Order: sequence, then structure tokens, then C-alpha cells
Amino acid sequence: MYAHPAHAIAFSGGAGLAPFAPGTFGTLVAFPLFALLTLYTGPVTQVAVFVLLFAIGVWACQVTGRALGVADHGGMVWDETVAFLMVLFFTPAGWAWQLAAFVLFRFFDIVKPPPIRHFDRTLKNGFGVMFDDLIAAGYTLLVLACAKTVID
Repeated sequence: MYAHPAHAIAFSGGAGLAPFAPGTFGTLVAFPLFALLTLYTGPVTQVAVFVLLFAIGVWACQVTGRALGVADHGGMVWDETVAFLMVLFFTPAGWAWQLAAFVLFRFFDIVKPPPIRHFDRTLKNGFGVMFDDLIAAGYTLLVLACAKTVID
């Protein structure tokens, strides 16, 4: 993993090496990163950081996928980390909302409803690895927005 900096990034610092459910562990990495971002930066900076992390992820997943010979290796979980960071940015405050966001995001990332599955199967490069998780994030936020509307 540490043979190239891209590998450490693609594996979210080692979370992708978890013996089971590496995507779930990669998603969990977003919680402390988000806490640090909200502590030290404002919303505009956070969005800029998300864009930067996404671009870095495209590069890291491309390099790592090529090195491993698998375009979207299961241990590459930076896509989950970055997409869930973005979900947390829009999630209402409170642990219950964050838990719901986590469960929903993992559901959509695992089940891959259309068009997630389509992009997961057709885009076999760093961008494809990162992009399908953005759609899962979008589905998550849509469900959360509907729930918030019903609750309020």
C-alpha cells in the first residue's frame, strides 16, 4: 500500500485493508475528517476541499487500479470517504441524521440502483471509481431531504 502515495490515498490510509466490508470502513473515515474540516474551516473552504479531494481521488484510484490490475479494487475506498464527506456536509445536525445518512449511503453504494450500476460497470478508470459514489451520495441526500420535509 505504501509503495506509492496514490495507493495510501486510494485505500484511505489503510481503511480499505479491513478484512471485511472495506467500503464501510472507508465510509467511516469520513466522520473524523468531517469533524476536523468543520472545526477549522468554513463552508466555502469545505466545498473547495471536497472538489480537491475528489480530483485527488480520480488520480489515486487511476494509478492504484492500474498497479493492481483491477480498475475498481474493493480495497480502494477513497471514493466512499469523499462521497460521504459531501453527504455529511448537507446532512442535518445530530447523530440520528448522521446515522441515517450512513445507513442510506451504504445501502445505495452496495445495492447500486440505476444509474449507479450502469456507471459502475461502464466507467473503468479513476473517474468512474469516484463518480458512482457521487450518485449514491445524491440518492442519500434525496431520501434525507424527503424525510426532513415529512418530519418538519
